[in-house]
Amino acid sequence: MSVATQLEQEAMHYAEEAVQNDKVGNREKATECYKRAVEQLTRLIRLYPDYTFNKFYIEKVTTYQERIRFLKSEESGDDPSFGEKFTTFETQTTVSNMETPEAKEPMERPNVKWTEVAGLEDAKRAIKEVIVYPVKRPDLYPLGWSRGLLLLGPPGCGKTLLAAAVATEIDAEFIQIDPAAIMSKWLGAAEQNVAKVFGSARKTAISGKPVIIFIDEVDSLIGVHTNEVGGEVRMRNQFLKEMDGMQDKGKKYHLYVIAATNKPWDLDWAFIRRFQKRIMVPLPDYDTRLRMFELNTVQLDLTTDVDLHELTKLTDGYTGSDIKDICQVVRQEVIRELFESGKAIDTKAKPRPIGMGDFVHSIESRKPSVSRQMVESYDKWFDQFKAL
Repeated sequence: MSVATQLEQEAMHYAEEAVQNDKVGNREKATECYKRAVEQLTRLIRLYPDYTFNKFYIEKVTTYQERIRFLKSEESGDDPSFGEKFTTFETQTTVSNMETPEAKEPMERPNVKWTEVAGLEDAKRAIKEVIVYPVKRPDLYPLGWSRGLLLLGPPGCGKTLLAAAVATEIDAEFIQIDPAAIMSKWLGAAEQNVAKVFGSARKTAISGKPVIIFIDEVDSLIGVHTNEVGGEVRMRNQFLKEMDGMQDKGKKYHLYVIAATNKPWDLDWAFIRRFQKRIMVPLPDYDTRLRMFELNTVQLDLTTDVDLHELTKLTDGYTGSDIKDICQVVRQEVIRELFESGKAIDTKAKPRPIGMGDFVHSIESRKPSVSRQMVESYDKWFDQFKAL
């Protein structure tokens, strides 16, 4: 057993014992156990400063220390609200009776359609082949179908939009995993949260409704770390187990995992190979950028000199997010002018139309968020690991 694992388990033991004693009013014993839990977590944080779970364990340390101060306070014995305060504290602290809705409840499915995702035709085609077609005609797939899909590429290029669009296309339950919630508010509960997510999704899929589990920034959840210890190892192993379970022969329900990453090189091969389809979501090309300008300016009041083709040429190397930001900034600028002129007090007053010069100024003031070196890194990784 590693030192980190031992410290985690001891902290969990002391935390559980502290809560049990706290609940029955044994303040002295509870205080001592809270102190022991704090000591073990503090040692863990100091020994492994880069440990993924440290920020959550720091929160636990703070919570336990606050409880210790409360138990030691002169008013605690006569405080009529003690029971209420303990109930709140127990809900935040206990390990054995965990309820983590963030980790298992589906979010409202984003209502994104394919037409709202500009360009990315290769990625759309691949996603349809992997997910949409098997849902519509499972009888055509006697050998089964892929369950894991990895979307990689620069930030702001539409990976999340693609996941939302395919969920809309197949009317799927959409479960978006927040790595921070999985790795978790609860002491030692990350692997249990992973199991709960997949367990709940599996039940829904078996009942006949397609389910998509979407993991954004998956590298932060299952990436390679130099000092991987304790809870990270258990959580990663649980994720591997769940992914393997989805691939078992004879599983005909429609449960898919779509993961997105801006750092594919931080994923190790054990996880990469479990995503049978690995798709690059690149920087937008000319036609895609033009479509993005059209979508983002359709509700804006533009002067006749605005040339979207020229703006498209000026934004070579910009992401879709960059282009949206440019359009938002020019709109904000004319609104600012309206307020500074004092005319905004008249509710009928409108900002002036946006001209070509406004766009050019915004573009000149904003560099692309992705460098050429980054693009080369994505291309190199994709050439090595692509699976279309």
